[in-house]
Amino acid sequence: MDPLTKLVLSATTLPVLSALGLARCLGQRSEALGKLSEEVFRGDRLPVLPFPVEEEAG
Repeated sequence: MDPLTKLVLSATTLPVLSALGLARCLGQRSEALGKLSEEVFRGDRLPVLPFPVEEEAG
């Protein structure tokens, strides 16, 4: 294998592995945030709002 190829390969291995780890971490955090937002906006924790009643004319 060419020495330049070895150098490029060794120089790019760590950033690629770091990017993969970061992507996995961000994916897990996004999923956790999505589940948290579902809990916040779940119907049983929201206040009951009065339903507007339209008055009939005539």
